[in-house]
Amino acid sequence: MEPRLLRAFVAVAEELHFTRAAARLYVAQQALSRDIRRLERELGTELFTRTTRQVLLTVDGERLLPHAHAVLAAHDELGAAFADRSRPLLVDLNTDGMISGRVLARARELAPECELMARYQSGLTGAAAEILAGRMDVSFGRFAGLAPAVRARLSAQPVRWEPMAVLLPDSHPLAARPEVELDALAGESVYAGAGNPATREWTDLAERLFAGRGIKVAPPAPVAIGFEEFRRVMAKTRAPVLVSVDFPAMPGCVRRPLVDPVPLSPVSLVWRKGLKHPGVEALRAAAAELAASEGWLRRPAGAWLTEGDLTHMCPNQ
Repeated sequence: MEPRLLRAFVAVAEELHFTRAAARLYVAQQALSRDIRRLERELGTELFTRTTRQVLLTVDGERLLPHAHAVLAAHDELGAAFADRSRPLLVDLNTDGMISGRVLARARELAPECELMARYQSGLTGAAAEILAGRMDVSFGRFAGLAPAVRARLSAQPVRWEPMAVLLPDSHPLAARPEVELDALAGESVYAGAGNPATREWTDLAERLFAGRGIKVAPPAPVAIGFEEFRRVMAKTRAPVLVSVDFPAMPGCVRRPLVDPVPLSPVSLVWRKGLKHPGVEALRAAAAELAASEGWLRRPAGAWLTEGDLTHMCPNQ
């Protein structure tokens, strides 16, 4: 039985929607439907009941699901265990100039024999899909913002509680302040990646932060690939942008820390479960070293964070 068929089954079983499952797997819906029908023929049973309104698991589908999870996990671990440990490790830094770049630089010092290649995916949701598809190895971001089924196939190590900031056009009334109180953004429409499928975890964090404060998440803007394209698109919209305090400087804009309270964005190092590579160990060691020396995992008093993020970052609290 091909693992591809089981992956198709698991995606539909978890999404209960063929279109969303196809998007998650980056395949056409027709191809996904063919794989499900083939799996049903091989097993001699129906796995789903389908109507125009909903998709539901049959009794046999429910019986298959835990076995499919176990088989796929074992398959991934087997492939990772025998992967070429001398091959380059592809490391997504999200955006150039962030703390992920410092972790990578230190890991290169700790393991100079490893080839650690930087990539820039822009969001952990998109990077996680690339990791699970085998096209990326490691990324950074908000692990708790991923779907539970995705998290189950990944490993993560907390790196930093990163204070959040707002990027403002230099003509904005709040730009003259050295820091911006969160309530001062009431009535504003702030861009937080809405509509970008690769950055759903960031948009979700923004929605939680803005809830009840009179701040709106700005509507989708064209997805910009690369810093220069991002700068160009944001110069057109002139909307404030929710960023981290380490976000690179941008011409025509100022970056101001958010305060009262200080909102925290959780950053974790994320990789595929079972991946064995000396570069991963170097990255983990570098992240732990920098977090300890820089105090990255200390939380300021009265800071804002979500309960789900706290559970992941500090599981013993």
